[in-house]
Amino acid sequence: AGSMTTKAYRAIMGPIAVVLLFVAGMYLSPFEPHPPPVGPAGTPLGQISWDDEDWEVLALTLRRALDEGVDTLPIGEAMGRVGRSLVGTPYVPHTLEVEGPERLVIDFSGLDCVTFVENVWATAALLRSGVDYADRAAVEDEYERLLSLIRYRRGYVDGYPSRLHYFSEWIADAEQKLLVDDVTAELGGVVDREPIDFMSTHPDAYRQLADPEALQAIREIEAGLSARGRVYLPQERIAAASGSIREGDVIAATSTVPGLDVAHTGIAIRVDGELRLMHAPLVGETVQISERSLPDRILGIDGQDGIIVARPLEPIAAGRDVGRAPAPGGF
Repeated sequence: AGSMTTKAYRAIMGPIAVVLLFVAGMYLSPFEPHPPPVGPAGTPLGQISWDDEDWEVLALTLRRALDEGVDTLPIGEAMGRVGRSLVGTPYVPHTLEVEGPERLVIDFSGLDCVTFVENVWATAALLRSGVDYADRAAVEDEYERLLSLIRYRRGYVDGYPSRLHYFSEWIADAEQKLLVDDVTAELGGVVDREPIDFMSTHPDAYRQLADPEALQAIREIEAGLSARGRVYLPQERIAAASGSIREGDVIAATSTVPGLDVAHTGIAIRVDGELRLMHAPLVGETVQISERSLPDRILGIDGQDGIIVARPLEPIAAGRDVGRAPAPGGF
């Protein structure tokens, strides 16, 4: 009986040992190939990784957009239409501040003012990507690529400082990637050279800045932003320029708080010809379209003194044209 037990044991353990040796060799070997490439959200490319709830929101948004021909519209108009489809989504702050290392967060259950803009842009760009909508894993991978492109410096996650925390840099970075055109100067904007240092002077408000290296990286980013300055359209000039602001333009409301560049963000939209702001406001509980015109809204808020206007361009990134490709069959 003992002999049979030993043989059975070896029969079981032999294949297990081979598998363990293979896995160890794959991870420890200095030679390629190494493990499969990992996507921005931390999952292998080509695999389904999202919660079903988030997937259903995106899938429904894409279906509606394709049915309405949104994929054939200019990118700005497409953003306006996509944004309207998200009106009513709950406002949820700090959705990107998750536990653990910095990672790409995708959460359609709640949006704040920045993640609303980012997800609207990524969805509009996805409609131009040529991805096979019937392939859920491919759609997820492409959406992650686009969201990383707009949210992170150089388009990939590399720690907390790689996220574009200051929205004036978000715009400048997107302009360098040929995703937007900052048209503020054309609208009559003026240069603002007030220093930007809110994050480094309030490190206790940011859990990740307990890391000295992260704090130093943020200080260096702030120094660069302060040295360059930025152009904004003062609040008293917005009404005169409103006729030149287009549907789908990204609007950044500039802040009067010392050290902070932007207080709020949204997307320009027209309601019966009047310029409004589509946004996820702190006081509104859901994504909504402002009741007041954009000029009146900025004038009526003490903590905001103007706007920066970024016009979306047909997206081209990393030498890869993600626009103008014909959309294949869906879902």
